[in-house]
Amino acid sequence: MSITGQAAPPVADAAGPTPVPLRRNRDFLLLWSGAGLTLLGSRASSVAYPLLLLWSTGSASAAAVAGFAVQLPQLLFQLPAGALVDRWDRKRMMILCSAGCALSAASVVVGVASGRVWLPHLAAAAFVEGTLMVCYRLAERAGVRHVVPASQLTAALAGNEARGRAAGLIGQPAGSVAFGAVRWSPFLLAGVAHLLSLAAVLLIKKPFQQKQEPAGQQRIGPQIAEGVRWLWQRRFLRRITLLISGSNVIFQALALLPAFVLYEDGLSAGTVGVIAAISGVGGACGALGGGWTARRLGLPVLVCAALAAWALLVPALALTRSPVVLGALFAGMSFVGGVVNVAGGIYQVQITPDALQGRVNSVLQLFGSGANSLGVLAGGLLLDALGAAVTAAALGAVMAVLALTAACSKLTRLHRLTHESHEPHESPDAPSNAASDAQGEST
Repeated sequence: MSITGQAAPPVADAAGPTPVPLRRNRDFLLLWSGAGLTLLGSRASSVAYPLLLLWSTGSASAAAVAGFAVQLPQLLFQLPAGALVDRWDRKRMMILCSAGCALSAASVVVGVASGRVWLPHLAAAAFVEGTLMVCYRLAERAGVRHVVPASQLTAALAGNEARGRAAGLIGQPAGSVAFGAVRWSPFLLAGVAHLLSLAAVLLIKKPFQQKQEPAGQQRIGPQIAEGVRWLWQRRFLRRITLLISGSNVIFQALALLPAFVLYEDGLSAGTVGVIAAISGVGGACGALGGGWTARRLGLPVLVCAALAAWALLVPALALTRSPVVLGALFAGMSFVGGVVNVAGGIYQVQITPDALQGRVNSVLQLFGSGANSLGVLAGGLLLDALGAAVTAAALGAVMAVLALTAACSKLTRLHRLTHESHEPHESPDAPSNAASDAQGEST
């Protein structure tokens, strides 16, 4: 496949008539709600896997194995999944992924309901679900610009980020509360959500990609390399991706901290939902205000400010064991993450050619989230060895190093030079103020 480098417009606005509002765009609403249901189901099951193991074994390390299995596909399969998203029918891929996730959840329901909490089975189910979610999310992000006009892309992606945060706001508390009632019920909830998502995507009429020539004899390796090369040539995007990647590892290492504290203090597993709900509110608010904040600060300043804020909030976790205060601190971190995700997501979508959307996004996700599985595993080991307070303090120190690195990286100057020089294959139409557009999978 030959890429000229000019980023094709997301969707050409029709000349003359004003496009219908997003709230009346049938295909966008189906995609938005369908993806939201799948994310909700995934959040409910992802919080239930470690809870099931932690409350069954009392070991944070055992719980971390399930978290590791969910996150590992982001390291192993991002790049091939991105190539397949550009090569195959994106809508069909989303349908198959939803069906596979539903079957995986059903197997856990049967196992837990019959009294068999078997670590290898849970790890395998979590791994399958994580793999399918990698493919699903890449296909959905690449397809969204084909169901909305170009003028509404910013609003659509901000809405998608808010939807993702809302899925966490609802899914994680629902999963933890359901687990407290009946241990297999979070996985039943996840299975039903995936099936409803499948039905929503089936009803969408528009295709999720431009017509392209058949793949023919093209090999997947060179196709992956093309996406990697495209990103590597963009120094600014490459640098902020690496910085955000470091922060993501820290957040994954912190993921088990609330449940570990609550378990040690003898509180209910359902209380994890309180922390998740408070955190989710913060993330949703950050997503809704992401476009406004980004337009005023610019992406380089925003990334530096985000890392500085996280460097203050993470070590503060060491000072409290209150579920409400823990939730408030996580809400602050999620608020900042929501802003960064919206800014970075629009930036990536607008400057990337459609034929490369899946691969470029997969490379960004690999660098941004690929090491998350190691973060989860390291977090469980640190909690067992050092306790919650020392773990939070140590991870806060690492975050401070990242913030200092960002401050010394001259991101504003690098961004300006990138767009002034139009680096190889850079679209001259890409917005010069990255504040209006960007991506990252922060918190």
